[in-house]
Amino acid sequence: MHFLFPLIYERYLAKQIYAAFGFILFALVALFLFFDILSELGSVNQQYTLLIALGHVLLKAPSRIVEIIPIAGLIGSIYVFAMLASQSEFTIFRIAGLDIRRGLITLGKISLPIVVLTLIMSEWLGPYAESVSDRMRMKALGSSFSAQFRSGVWVKDQLRDADGTGPIRPGVRYINVGRIERDQQVRNIRMYEFDDAYRLLSIRNAESGRFDESGSWELNDVVETRFKEVKPKNPLDPVYTASTTQKSSMTVASEVTPQILGVLLINPERMSIYSLGRFINHLTENKQDIQRHAIAFWKKVIYPFIIFVMLALALPFAYIKVRAGGVGIRVFGGIMLGMSFQLFNSLFSNVGLLGAWPAFLTALTPPLVYFLLAIAGLKWVSRS
Repeated sequence: MHFLFPLIYERYLAKQIYAAFGFILFALVALFLFFDILSELGSVNQQYTLLIALGHVLLKAPSRIVEIIPIAGLIGSIYVFAMLASQSEFTIFRIAGLDIRRGLITLGKISLPIVVLTLIMSEWLGPYAESVSDRMRMKALGSSFSAQFRSGVWVKDQLRDADGTGPIRPGVRYINVGRIERDQQVRNIRMYEFDDAYRLLSIRNAESGRFDESGSWELNDVVETRFKEVKPKNPLDPVYTASTTQKSSMTVASEVTPQILGVLLINPERMSIYSLGRFINHLTENKQDIQRHAIAFWKKVIYPFIIFVMLALALPFAYIKVRAGGVGIRVFGGIMLGMSFQLFNSLFSNVGLLGAWPAFLTALTPPLVYFLLAIAGLKWVSRS
């Protein structure tokens, strides 16, 4: 504490802000978890008991905390600054030499532990707890991870030799997985292979399969139909022959892992930075659109530092005189300000996705706009 905050006023501000932040974060998380529990009551039955439903909701708490941290930081810091202003403590800080630049530097230091907390929650604890929560719920309900998709999960893969192995060659393979079981076993697998001219080479159906860590799928009960073009007399009327074979098992080399299949079932905003990076590489290698996931990636990178923007937005409230409004009005204003940021951030992401804007700028613009708004507010209130 003394290393990060060597000055007395820094330690005092940090202590006040952390206390208010922790209290408001706990209150907001408890409120949201209460609503989550209410929404889960409709699914409770003999297998999916109330106790399992409570565990499912509580395991989602880290993800909820990540969502609420910026708003809790904004409301908590506004409350602290409003109280300091009402008791003339902040006026004493200003007389002692606390200007806008030093104030922002102090808030930057205060935001660092919260940034670390956000990264831990969003990158490790949150995704892990949410995966455990989903497995718990699916096991109790007896359903698979892809049961909500009528045709299963579709993914693009790279083409190999006719036997499913060997080096990558020109062409494409489309894989359809009907179900993804809890133990990462897949069922109802279909593979469609095309050459570089998009002529159908083969259709492969398998009852089940399991991924081998060496980078291949072990398929069971395989029915494979291969198509071969016969040199026709008329080039405008091609002729194909088809041959069907049945195999009890087959090894197919693939770039598609269970993690990639699992990613397809998860909202990009719920994924970790590492998972998003891997999936973006997969999409890029297969020449697929990465815009949505790229925006989500940069938003996740920038998101932990939004807490500093929220603290900067709260600082102008310390300069407002007591007669300009009570603490309750300022806290209400902070809530409205935080809600406006969340709405603008979501809206701008959708607009950037539709307009195919650069992902980094799409993610950076909302926090940058609100940071400039905070600077403008500080310049305005400091003159009074």
